[in-house]
Amino acid sequence: MVEVEPTKDYPLPFDNSDEEPATHKDKLAVAANTASLLEQLGGTIDMSEEDEHAAHALIKGAKDKGAMRSLQVPAVARKLSLLLSEYDHQVIKDAQQARTFITNRLVELAACGDPKIEIKALELLGKHSDVGLFTERSEITVTHRSSTDLENSIKDRIKRLLNADVVDVEPLISQLEDPEPTPEPTDAE
Repeated sequence: MVEVEPTKDYPLPFDNSDEEPATHKDKLAVAANTASLLEQLGGTIDMSEEDEHAAHALIKGAKDKGAMRSLQVPAVARKLSLLLSEYDHQVIKDAQQARTFITNRLVELAACGDPKIEIKALELLGKHSDVGLFTERSEITVTHRSSTDLENSIKDRIKRLLNADVVDVEPLISQLEDPEPTPEPTDAE
């Protein structure tokens, strides 16, 4: 048994009520972590076949009162902890296996003989993240110039603008005016 003695180093929380996990997944994680902590503190947990079945039922989503009460049994919680860690690693293995399977299957389909299927398989293989053949890329080239280079280029441009031959142009007003004004209508008409 572990004895805990309160000290003045840590203040008590304002709310002393028990916190309830929000989701079924959180409840399973709390039970699994508690079982792991009990083992770390030196407790021994003996598992029976019923405990294993109860843990499997909880993993599969059983939420009835009997299944939820079994979470309080340390052996069920410990088995649950083992199952959760195993499933986490299994997902990673399955994702890698699925990726390899899909890639191999696309390679097979790329040589099946039907042009429509071959083109689609090759397109999907090209989109594969390792190949990246059909991903759109935009390249931006940045040329770094020193401040003296930039200063010199600005001075050269200013010199060219100041020394440029300026030609004054006079507008042709006669072209803008009507050559023959239209007569105004008279009252007699």
